[in-house]
Formats: sequence, structure tokens, C-alpha cells
Amino acid sequence: MAAAVAAFLLMQEEVSEKVKRKILRDRSNPLELPESAFIAQYRLNKDAFIMVLDIVKPHLPASSIPPLLKLAAVLRFLAEGSYQRSVGNDSGISLGRSTVSLVLSEVLKIMERLICPRWLKLTMDSNEKLKSRNYFYSKFKIPSIIDCIDGTHIKIIKPNVDEHLFFNRKGYFSMNAMIICDSAMKIRAVDARYPGSSHDAFIWNISDARQSFLREYESGDRASRLLGDCGYGIEPFLLTPYRDALHNSKEYKFNMAHSSARNIVERTIGVLKSRFRCLLGTLHYSPEKVIQIVNVCCALHNICRSYNINLDEEISLQPNEPAVDNVVQPSNPSLQSEGKRIRDEIANNLQ
Repeated sequence: MAAAVAAFLLMQEEVSEKVKRKILRDRSNPLELPESAFIAQYRLNKDAFIMVLDIVKPHLPASSIPPLLKLAAVLRFLAEGSYQRSVGNDSGISLGRSTVSLVLSEVLKIMERLICPRWLKLTMDSNEKLKSRNYFYSKFKIPSIIDCIDGTHIKIIKPNVDEHLFFNRKGYFSMNAMIICDSAMKIRAVDARYPGSSHDAFIWNISDARQSFLREYESGDRASRLLGDCGYGIEPFLLTPYRDALHNSKEYKFNMAHSSARNIVERTIGVLKSRFRCLLGTLHYSPEKVIQIVNVCCALHNICRSYNINLDEEISLQPNEPAVDNVVQPSNPSLQSEGKRIRDEIANNLQ
């Protein structure tokens, strides 16, 4: 009898909690917040939020939860990196933990399908390329640079399958995300599909991004290059530093200019993770869902750049230390030789 009473009281408490949440949801409108508070909560300003909502809303299934609150819940999770229960308990959202989980899966899938292709584009028009080239040459005297590349690890819980592949050399489970950015700190490409044990150079060598740069090079475009650290193999369109350069030598001076120029991709990753703090902690999701989260965060980062949404606090991250052992060099030795020739020519001109 006592057990039945306890079960009844528990059921009544759950029903009461659901009713309270529904009342709070019905009264809630995050867009009523002041602009500064709205950005602090959701990272987007109201104009950007409404733009994303207009894209996502028609593709959301009918539900008692308004599309506005669904998007707000997802952005709150990405911004704070909290557990789903904490996001649901937010007074402006008021959703149960299991509901937040369903909303995340539902909205992230739509955002990855519709938002990412619009806001993550490797291709640059002639004006964008010119702006990037001018930035890198005027500041660092390295010609023809339009992008920089680096890898960053996103912590995850131990996967159920092939866990050894996800254990990285830093001693934790992760996905290794390749990030390519331009001079405006806009993310041009992201590839977060590979487990933490994967080498940066391996991810680049099999990426669509490399194939794109290779096609442009082979078609005659010899003025579109990236900068990457010494973990990558040198190519005509990917310049890396010299190894073991002597102090004050031309190679040393090139490396100093290269490092200063390439710092922009490290800053971009720092801003990305500062803005979307879910990427700073450990994501308690499958690798497939983590890939979705990273992709969506990168697209949202670009939206923030486009809408001139400033970040009050930028976390300074330690650079991703390149693993230089067993670097996967380009399969074509002539590309490596031509890359070295171009690097030597630039180093000579820096004198």
C-alpha cells in the first residue's frame, strides 16, 4: 500500500512539474531580452537568431514546443556546454532533460543540412581572395596566401566501438577537427569526421579541401595558398615552416613571419571555442553527433562574424602541438619539390 502511494505521489509530482514547465514556456519569449543579454545567452544577436529560425522553422515537425524555444535550447547548449538538464532548467526554456535531448537531435540535424552549406564554403570569389592575399602580404610579406589550416581536438567520452582509434597522443578521447580559415577569421572548411589518433596531415591529404586546392593549382591558379604548421607536408599550395632553422638565417626569418601569419587560425579556433563552450568540455555523445555539433558551431561562428557580433571574452588556447613524426607527405614528389622551391624563393625575398 505504501509503495503504491509513493508511486502515485511521484507521478503527481512529475505531472505538476510538466504543467509548471508548460506555463513557463507559454509565458517565455527570449526575444524580449535586451540585446546584450540575448547575445550573452545565445551568442547570436536577435537579427541573426531570426534569420536562422526562419530557415529551420519550416522543417521542424509539429510540436507543443514552439520552434523559437527549440532553437533557443540548442543555442543555449552550444553556448554554455552545460548538461541537457541544466539547459532545460533555464527559466527561458523550461524543458525536461529527455525533451532537450530530442530537441538537440532534431534541430542539429536540420541545421547541419540547411545552415552549414550556406555558411561554410571553401570557395572564394576574386574579391575575397584579393582581400586575404593583401592582408597576409602587407603584414607578413608572404605572397599568395588566402587561408591557414590547423587541427584541434574536441574531447569526447570513450566510444563504444573502436575506442583505441579515438585515444589521442595527449591522453584523452577526441575527434580531430581540421579547420581552415581566411584573413577575416571566417571558417572556410571544417572536417571533424576523424578520430583523435588521426594525424593532421592524414586528414588534410584525404580531404575535399586538398582536392580543391590541387585542382586549382593544376588548372593554372598558382596564387592561392595556405599556411600550415610543420605537421603537414609541404606542397605548392600549402607552405610549412623549415625544420631546424638556424637563428637569424633566412629560413629562421621565414619561420617567424610564417608563425605570425598562421596565428590567425589559432585565434579563430580560440574564438570558436570561447563562443561555443560545449567544444571546450567533454561532449557526452556519439562521434556522429559530435561531428554535427562541431559543424553547426563553425557555421554559427561565421554567422556571428557576418553579423559583427563581438565576443566579450576570448579564451587563449595553447596551440595544437604538431606531431612531426611520420608526417604523411604528398604522394607526388614533384609537388613537394615545387613547394620547397616556392618557400625558398619567398625566404630569399624576405631578406
